[in-house]
Amino acid sequence: MHDENKTGGDFDRRDFLKITGAAGLAAVLARPQPTWAASEAPIKIGMVDPITSTFAALGHSEIKGAKFAEAEINKAGGIMGRPLQVLVEDSAGNPGTAVDKSSRLVSQDKVDFLMGTVNSAASLAVSQFAAQHNKLFLCTGGHVDSLTGKECKSTTFRTCSTTWMLTAGDFEAISSKFGKKWYFLTTDYAFGQSEQADYTTQLKKVGGTVVGGALAPVGTTDFSSFLIDVKAKAPQVLCLLLAGNDQVNAMKQIAQFGINKDIAVAGALIELEQLQSLPETARYGWWTMEWYWNQPKTPHVADFVKRFAAANKGEYPTARVWFGYASTYALKLATEKAKSTETAKVVKAMEGLMLPPEIALQPGNVFYRPQDHQLMLGMFPGHVNPTGKYPSLFDVTEIVPGEKIALPPSETGCVLPRA
Repeated sequence: MHDENKTGGDFDRRDFLKITGAAGLAAVLARPQPTWAASEAPIKIGMVDPITSTFAALGHSEIKGAKFAEAEINKAGGIMGRPLQVLVEDSAGNPGTAVDKSSRLVSQDKVDFLMGTVNSAASLAVSQFAAQHNKLFLCTGGHVDSLTGKECKSTTFRTCSTTWMLTAGDFEAISSKFGKKWYFLTTDYAFGQSEQADYTTQLKKVGGTVVGGALAPVGTTDFSSFLIDVKAKAPQVLCLLLAGNDQVNAMKQIAQFGINKDIAVAGALIELEQLQSLPETARYGWWTMEWYWNQPKTPHVADFVKRFAAANKGEYPTARVWFGYASTYALKLATEKAKSTETAKVVKAMEGLMLPPEIALQPGNVFYRPQDHQLMLGMFPGHVNPTGKYPSLFDVTEIVPGEKIALPPSETGCVLPRA
């Protein structure tokens, strides 16, 4: 049985309170009353994200991005002349809790749309709930391939990438640079298992071998037994497929074991939140970012970074912030295109929706693919800058268009009903 319901880890509600303060948490969870005329009913987005659990830092960033978009949208006149409200519930990184909170948002708060989730198990659970209750669900941060693949739903869209896109983003660079003998240290739930399956497929295509592997339960704090096995198997690449604080803890212990001095450490995904949490000695490796703040050649990015930092005490936006920001704007754009909040009409408007450059904040075409509702966003492969100072902790080597590396719709396993 996979331990995907466990929500352990060293980032919990107390840590969140330290960062935001009690007033900050109250502001996030509050049900704000619109200041617009009483006759103008708000359009409501119910956001279910982890405020506690090992995924809390990532959820917190997605919420910040959504709230930043909410403020901008309302300042500019709302959606179809109506105020926007983003109502937040804590999923605690747990699929059952995520569904319970979604149910509350739908039945009590009467939200028009659902949005959010970080861990893939919660994403799949909310997707199923939303389909059963005919609510559009826009997944911000759960990556498992099947969400827009074999388990796709006509009411579900996704802003973050698939695990295939993440792994394809940097596989060639890692394998050609370091070798084709790999060891997988993988989080034991849908996200990690999907990443490992995708990397393994790509590795076998080039004649590579898997020399060992281990599944670590969510919330693991001691990785020593796994790392002893890594040293014994002596791979060319230690592929780290963890998430949240689990990844932070593992990278610290890998550095303590000195493994990163002898073996290349790499993986599908790194996040600025994690790099901020690591001491300089534990910053290393080759990874993929899903969005990065430093894009000197891309219009609108520097202005967005400046605006966000000004509103958030100098904090720089992360990929998770962008997920929340872009998703909120996507729902605005689709609602205005549909001239309605009716689920079927907004779903149709979301299909093929192209994010404008000031929202996409990256080069190329960024759109929700009609065939599987997956956003074609770019991947930002590169390596950690070990001596960099915040926020310059990662060096992007290229920006790979999502259309170039995503599996074609015919190979995802997604079959959506067609009108």
